[in-house]
Amino acid sequence: MSEELGRVRQMWHLLEPLHAVLYYAPEAFEEAAVLGYRTDERWPSYFAWRAAPLGAVDAERVAETFYSFSPRMVREHIPAAWSVASPDAVVAARTKAVDRTYRTLFGEQATGPEITEAAALARRVAEAADVTGRPLAEANAALPWPDEPHQALWHAATVLREHRGDGHVAALAEAGLDPVESLVSFAGIGAARPEVFESRAWSDEEWSAARGRLVKRGLLEEDGSATEAGRALRTEVERRTDEQAAAPWRALGEGERERLVELLGPLWVAAIGSGLLPSETTLGIGKV
Repeated sequence: MSEELGRVRQMWHLLEPLHAVLYYAPEAFEEAAVLGYRTDERWPSYFAWRAAPLGAVDAERVAETFYSFSPRMVREHIPAAWSVASPDAVVAARTKAVDRTYRTLFGEQATGPEITEAAALARRVAEAADVTGRPLAEANAALPWPDEPHQALWHAATVLREHRGDGHVAALAEAGLDPVESLVSFAGIGAARPEVFESRAWSDEEWSAARGRLVKRGLLEEDGSATEAGRALRTEVERRTDEQAAAPWRALGEGERERLVELLGPLWVAAIGSGLLPSETTLGIGKV
């Protein structure tokens, strides 16, 4: 991996938890409940929070853009989410949820000079991102920037996260990996245990069928572990993802990127140390 792509992946690792806390924080569940969403599990609010910038889209659009979820699971939540609250109301509540979550996580830091500086740097990167043809990034980038720096930092992290994610979906499609095959092949290289991917709600039959297709392509062994060709393909997918995520980061000079890493470090520690986030996820952070 080149030095530049290594930095791009490092920034993803630092920013992803700052984005993802929204889907697990008690404050976010409370705001979702105010809107009328069930909070006995995280998925009703997850689909609402993440899809709302797209507008009142249908299940097919969400399945296409989120990619890894079983379409059945998507249909359980979309478009029903928009009968609970409008996308505009969800986006407004999301901003409030981020405010409350960050104030709880970071305390006085949430309104301190370090987050203000980090938000300004991250915003420059997010505004440099070409979101053409990247639906989730484009939808989030079109939203107004929050006035408060800590909320702007989350917004920047989200635009960049979805920009990377949209590129990752394109890289998977280029590699000929459909949504369930993308998970099966990822499990095959040890990115996470197969049980972790059960959250995407593919049936045992669908998982087994995808495994069979990948075995025929020479990408998996019969036991589900990746062959040398399978590992090479997944390495190429991650390299292409990093390449497609790299351009916005050139908006910062080397010293500015190093400063942003320095500023994000304590926030990353607080997010990880909060216990809100699962230790093992479908994203393979720390393993790819």
